[in-house]
Amino acid sequence: MNDVASLFDEVLPPLSQQLDTYYEALNFLNIPVWVFDIDYRRVYWANDSALFVWKADNLEELLARDMGADMSLTVAQRLAQYQQDFISQPECTFTEQWTLYPLGLPVVTTVIFSGHRLADGRMGMLCEARPIDEHAPESRRSVEALLHTSVMITLYSREGIPLYRNPAARSSTLHPEETLQDRIQHSNQSFSLSTVLSANNLSSFSLPVDTPHGARWHEISARVCRDAVSGQEAILVSETDITSVKETEAMAHHQAMHDSLTGLPNRIHAMEHFDRIISSCDSGKVEAAMLFIDLDRFKDVNDSLGHNAGDELLVEISERLKKVIKKDDLLARLGGDEFLIMRACADVKTEVLRLKVLLLNVISTPVLINGVEVRVTPSIGVSLFPNDGNSMETLLRHADLAMYSAKEAGRNGLAFYHAQLSEQVVKRVKLESDLRLAFERKEFVLHYQPRVSVQTGKIIGVEALVRWYHPERGLVFPDAFIPICESNGMIRQLGKEVLDIATKQQAIWAQQGQPISVAINISPQQIKHDGFFEEIVEIVMRNKCNPRLIELEITESTLLGNDQQVHNFLSAVESMGMSIALDDFGVGYSNLIYLQRFPIKTLKIDKSFIQGLEENKALASLVVSMCQLMGFTAVAEGVETEAQMKWVAEQAIEEYQGYYFSKPLPLAEINQLLAIR
Repeated sequence: MNDVASLFDEVLPPLSQQLDTYYEALNFLNIPVWVFDIDYRRVYWANDSALFVWKADNLEELLARDMGADMSLTVAQRLAQYQQDFISQPECTFTEQWTLYPLGLPVVTTVIFSGHRLADGRMGMLCEARPIDEHAPESRRSVEALLHTSVMITLYSREGIPLYRNPAARSSTLHPEETLQDRIQHSNQSFSLSTVLSANNLSSFSLPVDTPHGARWHEISARVCRDAVSGQEAILVSETDITSVKETEAMAHHQAMHDSLTGLPNRIHAMEHFDRIISSCDSGKVEAAMLFIDLDRFKDVNDSLGHNAGDELLVEISERLKKVIKKDDLLARLGGDEFLIMRACADVKTEVLRLKVLLLNVISTPVLINGVEVRVTPSIGVSLFPNDGNSMETLLRHADLAMYSAKEAGRNGLAFYHAQLSEQVVKRVKLESDLRLAFERKEFVLHYQPRVSVQTGKIIGVEALVRWYHPERGLVFPDAFIPICESNGMIRQLGKEVLDIATKQQAIWAQQGQPISVAINISPQQIKHDGFFEEIVEIVMRNKCNPRLIELEITESTLLGNDQQVHNFLSAVESMGMSIALDDFGVGYSNLIYLQRFPIKTLKIDKSFIQGLEENKALASLVVSMCQLMGFTAVAEGVETEAQMKWVAEQAIEEYQGYYFSKPLPLAEINQLLAIR
């Protein structure tokens, strides 16, 4: 402790009431001494020498000064640090060069600070000023800069003992005697610092540091220097708080590695964590499975209800998937409606089959969106490590192929990868290339399936169904090429060609005395395309077709949502004289509100009700009753047996079509059938 503080302790008795008496004793000292009240930021007492330093006429005038009025935040924080240190370590002292500002004039002095209890028991500060030599302006300013800078500057001995800290550094330490080793708690970082300093006398790195404000990230620079007082080797450390930078980096990294909509890991994240999962399989006793999940008919939701509804559905599905995966599984959203699950275990194939049941159940459970019950199903493709590949790219590609195999098998199922699937991809690519040529070569034709009156047994119309006469494969049915056309945008061109052929043929039949109606399927993509109605008008007028004998068939998904464009299109079609039929009724998003909102004339009851009468006869009867109650023309699809035909007649259904009467026929054969009707 300094000399004045020692004298102070020897002279003062323990009773605070006698403080004034002993303060008087300090007046005999030529050294300026004063007591500072840190809490109220005022001088509590000063001797005559201190009055001279503070340029005060008397003690009363000095005590009345509000030192906090123009005190900087940095100085206030420094004084608060002193107070806490004096409370925790009463014997500690600090010697620093300060610039005082009595009456606004700078006075540079060295001040020794020590703790001092005030009369009411609060911790104040005893200040002893020592004269210093006159310094150059640059030296004074450097001292002020150290006081006010936010950069944390600490001088340590070579052993890591603190020799000096500026206010910023002191405010970030947990206690005044914190060593450099305490500061760098991670042993590997401490070893790195020691090694680098020994080799280059300079080191720079960033690491987390425990501070009174919690863990913070600091950018630390350290260099070997000399202690100006002892001349011994020392370490000068400067620290800058880079927590905000680290948090921004962490946020950017998280965003780069996660899907912004669902919060799930994305493809990049999955690629980076692939090795971690596969490493658990190195022993040969563990296998891994990659499950590629695609939502069936998700596009219908986007096209009908809008992309916001599609996003809501994706979020809900992702939440459900989180509940079925295990802790060590990887769940990611690859983009669009595609999800990925990766699982490693001893008997992975058995585990996949167990997981299949869960996935089919949680994904296919209906979701209520904007008052509409939406149901999608999953098609799941699986590839196994190491049998189907050793890299993320290979396993993902093979799982994707298996997923398409699941779709081709009827959707809502799971398929494992096998080598033949790669051959099928080559065939599919070739098929798409051939499709483009098919338009140029006019290889698309129509087959026509009769629509028959239940009461009279006569043909009253036909449904136009597209077929492709491939030069090598022969007749190709629409299930093989319609999905490709829908995925690559060719469906609009195909739909336009079908409309042209069908309306032209309807006009020919009318000229031949066969004025039958022709039903033509159109896709949601065509309806969403601006100018489609104008295309219909142009084709009908060019082919001189009677629009009243043309019926456009749409699917239920087309009607979902509150899409004014769809409503306007159907209304325009109706005003032109054409009629609208709803195809595959009863298996999609059946909703009476939609049926009443749009100008629909005919409901075509899906063949699953007709062909599954034994299982759902009551439900089929209910669907028929609803059609009749609402005044729609009911058409039974897929009638194949006499028993089915009998049930259709009993239900008073007006029309039917199916193999019981005739399969779809090429033009020459349907002409023969019409000739004898």
